[in-house]
Amino acid sequence: MTQSPIPVVVNGALGKMGRETVKTVAQAEDMMLVGAIDKNPAHLGEDIGEIIGCGALEVPVLNDLESVLVLATQEKVQGVMVDFTHPDSVYENTRSAIAYGVRPVVGTTGLSDKQIKDLAEFADKATTGALIVPNFSIGMVLLQQAAVTASQYFDHVEIIELHHDRKADAPSGTAIKTAQMLAEMGKNFNPPKVESSETIAGARGGDGAGNIPIHSVRLPGLIAHQEVIFGATGQIYTLRHDTSDRSCYMPGVLLAIRKVTELTSLVYGLEKII
Repeated sequence: MTQSPIPVVVNGALGKMGRETVKTVAQAEDMMLVGAIDKNPAHLGEDIGEIIGCGALEVPVLNDLESVLVLATQEKVQGVMVDFTHPDSVYENTRSAIAYGVRPVVGTTGLSDKQIKDLAEFADKATTGALIVPNFSIGMVLLQQAAVTASQYFDHVEIIELHHDRKADAPSGTAIKTAQMLAEMGKNFNPPKVESSETIAGARGGDGAGNIPIHSVRLPGLIAHQEVIFGATGQIYTLRHDTSDRSCYMPGVLLAIRKVTELTSLVYGLEKII
């Protein structure tokens, strides 16, 4: 028997990542786009496919999350909500999806540690799978794994993340996650060599996990980029990942949609499901 397609709701459907996700889900044979949500009133009620230029999909843009989540629960297969919205709304969006029995795949960054913990507890109680993914790029997962390996041999490391100037949160969730992965090695990085001070507050970056400074750059022309720079006497080891097109995230998005249907709890990070 052919398995029923996975019903998918895209929240933030008119954003750059949302549009790319809509196109990708619409083309996936094992998925069915059942909802497109966006707070922008300009295209309310219009067909999302016609708006983004991939042909009519018979899915109107709506601005009421809960009414669309209901649609995702009416299919034979448990639905999935992909969220690319805003840090101010992502927590409530994710909690609402879990409450309705729709499995969230969250690409929006900006959730605090406490919010992630609360969502994990809520997902456990509901026995509902959830995925929070700071970065859907397979290349970034490989960079993080290489950084973890390098951290065994270097005691000094800093992270620089660079994004477009419309990104609302800083530092990026990817940079925070990278620092956390390095800190899990049990080392306290960057032991001080001198007693230093900042002439301008924040010049040395923000304090990430493991005493790892994180520096954020926001400029037009950028998409998403990250450097992890290790230093030791006589050498510098730099790992860098650059994004030139948002389509690079789509294999990770598809993987996350498929994997979250197999989960019964919250998982944080794409590397956990690869």
